[in-house]
Amino acid sequence: MTANVQTAKLRSSAVTHRPETRARVRFRAPFALRCGALLIDYILLALIMVISTMIARLMGGGARMAGGTAERVGVIITLIVAVLDLIVMAGLTGKTIGKWTTGLRLERTDGRVPGIGRAALRHLVGYPLSLLPLGLGFLIVTVNPTGRALHDYVAGTIVVRRSSGPMVAPARRPRPQSAQV
Repeated sequence: MTANVQTAKLRSSAVTHRPETRARVRFRAPFALRCGALLIDYILLALIMVISTMIARLMGGGARMAGGTAERVGVIITLIVAVLDLIVMAGLTGKTIGKWTTGLRLERTDGRVPGIGRAALRHLVGYPLSLLPLGLGFLIVTVNPTGRALHDYVAGTIVVRRSSGPMVAPARRPRPQSAQV
C-alpha cells in the first residue's frame, strides 16, 4: 500500500512543475463605458472651443479683427486635437484620451493595433454612417454578442476592455495527500 502513496506523490509533484501558460484576457467593452469614453473625448474638444470663444469675446468678439482671429485659431486647434486624439492616437496605440481614462482599447478583430487608416475610416466614415439611421448604428452594440457597432464593422475593429499585458495563469497547488497506511 505504501507504493500507491509514493506514486500518488510523484504524480502530484509532476503537476507542480508544469510550465505556466499565458492567456490573453479580452473582455467586451460595455455600452455605457464606450459612451463615457466618447463623451470624454468630445468634452475635451468642446472645452478647447469654449476657451477659444471666451478669449475671442474678451478681445472684442466677432466685430474686431482680434476676436475673429482668436475664434479661427480655436477652431484650428480643435481640429488638430481631434485628428491627433481620434485618429493618430487611436491608430497607433488603440486608445483615445477617453478610452485611456476608461480602460478601453480599440483593436482589429485579430487583436492588433488598428493603424491610422482604419482609425480614420472608423471616425470619418463609420461614425456618420452610424448616425444616419437615427443613431441605430451605435445601438447595435447593445444587442450584438461581439460588442461591435456599425462603425466597428465598417473599419474591421472592436473595442475591448482588457489588461495591459499578458496574464499568467496561476499555478495549481497540489492538495496535500494524506498517507493512509
